[in-house]
Parts: sequence; structure tokens; C-alpha cells
Amino acid sequence: MTDDAPAPDGAADGAGPDGAADGAGPPPFGADRLLLVGTGAVNAAFLPFWLNWLTLSYPLLQCQIVLTRSAEKFVTRAALTALAHREVLPDSWPDEPRAGARHVELVEWADAVAVFPATMHFLGRLALGMADTPALLALQCTPAPIVLAPALPPYGWQSPAVIAHVAALRQRPNVVVAPPRPGPSVTTGREDAWIPPPFPTVLRLLEHRRAGLAAAQPPTG
Repeated sequence: MTDDAPAPDGAADGAGPDGAADGAGPPPFGADRLLLVGTGAVNAAFLPFWLNWLTLSYPLLQCQIVLTRSAEKFVTRAALTALAHREVLPDSWPDEPRAGARHVELVEWADAVAVFPATMHFLGRLALGMADTPALLALQCTPAPIVLAPALPPYGWQSPAVIAHVAALRQRPNVVVAPPRPGPSVTTGREDAWIPPPFPTVLRLLEHRRAGLAAAQPPTG
């Protein structure tokens, strides 16, 4: 990480090379309903692996997946639906009228949110307050903890635009930006791209922020 790149956010990484947090298996995770948004980076191709890991590691966890249109270039909704045993939703407004509103349903359902991977385009739209898809509108409105796991092209983490967007997002009390790691670029063939941390690290950060938000709530009764 260069001097100009955003500093780490949230709890320490602590993930080993196999993706297991601290080498001790799945980290504790207290949420019941996870909204998982996949956006259009090549790392979306690994979502079936991580979804299978989630199912085995947290058998009681409910996971609702939403894929952006560009994410569907790298992974299919059909494959993830089979693994999740739940319909995977497209991040688009329905063509036909329907009762209810998908973004409200997502906000009321999810008690934790992970965007994995999060492209530069998605980070920018979220940071600027855009809400032109169901997932973006839900993330703009939800009080639930959100972890964004960026997947960026070479030099992307040092981009002035990304630095500004990450700084803006970190001003939100429920948002954590998980620092990406240097990784191979499918374009250059060098280790100069930025890839998301392993999913156990994302859950560690999510649980850390979830616990912090819960502690900040005034006592009831």
C-alpha cells in the first residue's frame, strides 16, 4: 500500500493464506440474515466457492444474493440459486408491476450487508448517494452494518477518485471498507491489481461493526 492509498479500516485482517481467520476456522458471526451483493469484477466468479463456505460454516445463516448486471458476466444467477437454495435477485427494477418494493424488502430483511466484490463504479455511485437500482437504494437506506470489499484495476486503490469515495463512505457509521490486497491482474499478468480480502476477513469486519453499532444503541425499557 502506498502512502497515498486509503488506510486500513475496522478490525485487523488476521486471515491466513487459506482464507481462514487467524487459522482457527470460521470467525464468530452473530447476524441471522446476510444480504450479499455481487458486482461486476472478475472476482465475482469466486462467489460460488464462498457461498458454499458460508453454507457449511454457518448452516443457520440466511443469505440473500443480489447480482448486478455486470456481475452476471462472471457468474450466473442459476448457479448461485442452486447453492443458496433461494432465488438470486438481479439488481434491476422489475419490468412488471408487483406488490411491495424490492429495496424496502431488502432493508427490512437484512441485518448485515456485504458487497463482494465491490467495483470502483459501485463504490463511486454509493459514495455519491446514487440510488438508481434496488441494491443501491437499499444500501443508502439501511441502518444495518455494511462491508464493502473492493476489487480494483491496477493503480485503482491509489486513484484520487477512489481515495475520495472511500473517505466519504467511511464517514457513515454503518459502513466499513475492507482494504483490498495486491493480486494478479488478468490484463497485465502482474501482481498490480487489487483484490478483495478473503470472505472470513469480510465477516470479521462485519461482525466488529455490527457489535459496535449494537453497543451504541441506547438501552431499551
